[in-house]
Amino acid sequence: MKVDFEQAQANFSEFLEKAELGEQIVITIEGVPKAILSKYVANVDSPWGRYAGKIKISDDFNCI
Repeated sequence: MKVDFEQAQANFSEFLEKAELGEQIVITIEGVPKAILSKYVANVDSPWGRYAGKIKISDDFNCI
């Protein structure tokens, strides 16, 4: 969806809700695309971060 800057500014809450639902909003000035409003997706820096709370290590893991 493309919207003019003034329209985006006047109805920001509405466009933010649409972005949260996954719609990409292209903000234009005089018809020229200037910015994109889209859903934020967290970047997982560590490959282990995505498994937080999903892996259980047995209490006797280090016992020989």
